[in-house]
Parts: sequence; C-alpha cells; structure tokens
Amino acid sequence: MTEATVSAAVAAPRYTRANPFPARLVVNRRLSGPESEKDTRHFELDLTGWGLSFEVGDSLAVYPTNEPELVDEIIHTIGATGDEQVPRPKGEATTLREALLRDYSVKQPTPKFLKAIAQRASAAPTLSYLLAADRKQDLETYLWGMEIVDFLSEHPSARFAPEEFVGLLTKLQPRLYSVASSLKAYPDQVHFIVDLVRYESHGRIRRGVCSAFLAERADDVPVPVFPSVAKHFHLPERPETPIIMVGPGTGIAPFRAYLQERKATGAKGKNWVFFGSQHESCDFAYGDEFNAFMKEGLLARLDCAWSRDQAQKVYVQHKMAENAPEIWKWIDAQGAHFFVCGDARRMAKDVDATLRKIVQEQGGKSVEQANEYVEKLKNEKRYKRDVY
Repeated sequence: MTEATVSAAVAAPRYTRANPFPARLVVNRRLSGPESEKDTRHFELDLTGWGLSFEVGDSLAVYPTNEPELVDEIIHTIGATGDEQVPRPKGEATTLREALLRDYSVKQPTPKFLKAIAQRASAAPTLSYLLAADRKQDLETYLWGMEIVDFLSEHPSARFAPEEFVGLLTKLQPRLYSVASSLKAYPDQVHFIVDLVRYESHGRIRRGVCSAFLAERADDVPVPVFPSVAKHFHLPERPETPIIMVGPGTGIAPFRAYLQERKATGAKGKNWVFFGSQHESCDFAYGDEFNAFMKEGLLARLDCAWSRDQAQKVYVQHKMAENAPEIWKWIDAQGAHFFVCGDARRMAKDVDATLRKIVQEQGGKSVEQANEYVEKLKNEKRYKRDVY
C-alpha cells in the first residue's frame, strides 16, 4: 500500500449507522395518477462517494427530521423560546428547537408523556381513566389520530420545563424502506417507493414523519442514510432458479430491484410477478417498466389485481388462486423460490393461507401435510417474506 493510499484511507469518512451518509435527493416523482387516492412517490438518492454497498432485498434506513412548523407550535405551546439548552439522547446538549427537529419523536405520545399530562393537568378525567391497566384497548382507540401537540393544546394547565419535556419523549428513529434498485443498474444511486402519509384528524392535517420529509423538505438538505442488511430476503444463489414475487403497493420495491439485478447479471431463471393496487389507470407503480420487462422476456408472467376496478374486490391472493396449477408446477417441479413483500397485517396472511391451499389442493395433500411442506420451504429458504 502506497503512502498516498494510506492517506486516502485515513481521510475517507467512515459511514456507519451512528454516522450515516449524507445522500442527495435527485428525483422526487409522483408515480400515482392525479385521480388516485394515494400519493405514491419514487425517490432517487445520489450515493456518490459513500463507499458502502447493499444487495437487492436489503433496506435503506432514512433518518428524517420533524416538521419545522409542528416543532415551532410545540415550543410555543409549552411557553418556551426554542433557544433553551436541553440534553440529546446521545451527544452534547443542544437547543430545544434543534433537539425537537432532529433528535426526538414529537408526534406519538409516549406512556410517560400521557401520565405526566394526566397528573399535571387541572382536568383530564378521560385520560386518567383510560390509563388504567385494564383499559389498553380503549386507550389505543382514543389515541388514534392524536399527537403530542393535541394534548399540550387541550391541557394548557400541564406545564413543562424544556428539559422535563424532552425527557418524556423517545428518540426519533430512522425509517426503513426496501431498496427498489440494483447497484449493477445504478452504481451511484439508490431508489425506493413510498406512499406519502397524509390525513386529517381532530381538525388537523397529519403527515408521516419520513414520507413528508422526503416528499416536501428533502430537496435542498442532506438525506442521512445507511443500509440495513436483510440476508433472509436475498435472491437465490443459483441464477437459473425461478422466482415468484408477490408485492402489492409499495411492496413491489424489492422486486423491481431483483429484475434489474437479474437483467444486469444475465440470470436465466424465470421471473413471475404478482402486483396489486386499487386502479390500473392510476396506481400501476412502475407499470411501464414491468411491461417492458415482459416484452424483453425478462418477466415470464405478470399478474395484476386491481381491487377497485370492478364490483368485486380482487387482491393478489385471488390471482394466485387463479394460477394455482402453474404456481405449484413452478414451486414443486421447478424448485422456484417464493417471495412476499408488504403489509403483514392482512395481505401477507392471506397470501400465506392461499399458498398453503395451493399446496394442499394441487399437491393432493392433507392440511397437515401442506403445512409441513410450506414449513419445509421456509427452512430451505425458498419461501421468504419481508413484511411490516
């Protein structure tokens, strides 16, 4: 190693989870049409000079900042100026405004915060009642759509010194997004797809912390990022292995990356995508790209479920059931790997149930035998899920 190489190595910044890379947002494009109920965005970040890497299937951690207007309102509501010195979760003290912008979660009320409001407010009988140990479900219902600022506004008698106030908050956490691009296709970039969270409750417009940061405030500031490895969700080692990918909505992200990777590496394995959303006309994320992959022959099959384009709702699991014999052939006879990405609460459960039914009916198995077969797929790392 030459002296110049040693100097360069010493000078190169070491980007870690604690010291994320300051990426630059270069593309912020709406994917959904104007008539869509969703605002789905495609983001591209410039990673030039970061010296890190990720594999398709991994996620990217994005470190957002909070909304300045919301932070200012909170500061005003607690009777502070924002210039007061307060502790940070880690590191040296900083001003209240900086801490609320960058260090603390200022939306979701913590149990400590709610208890403090109940204790200090001159009248908060409902909250005091709901904080009882046997009222957890009622408390969750009551809290839906409510944020810290609501409780501060509704209970002005509950006073907090700035240092006390931040002590009732949790650390602002990064948000993980599935990588939607391959470094082999875009060597100095990372892409991802995000639904902008925006809704109204209690007379206020609420926004997702990170989705709004990316969509509305990241154009002229660094976007701190760091890769999060997901070894359980990587492509098969053998490039000739067929893969079936089920990714409705933003769950399509890793499969766009898989297809870019397989195209770049010349992998011969067959590829089958199941995608779903509300309307084909305005919600077909990356539709042009997937149709192009079909024409090129990179995609062997593309089955889409449009839940609102007909009287009866159609979801990805319904499209799977329609193609049960072919899915069974791919998995059992051809050794395909089966991937699922997206909503764990309902979609992933329905897809899992449908897969088990396909194995049972197409494989001529009992319920117990079908369950054993699916568990074997999991153990062999041929059934992989990235659900949230």
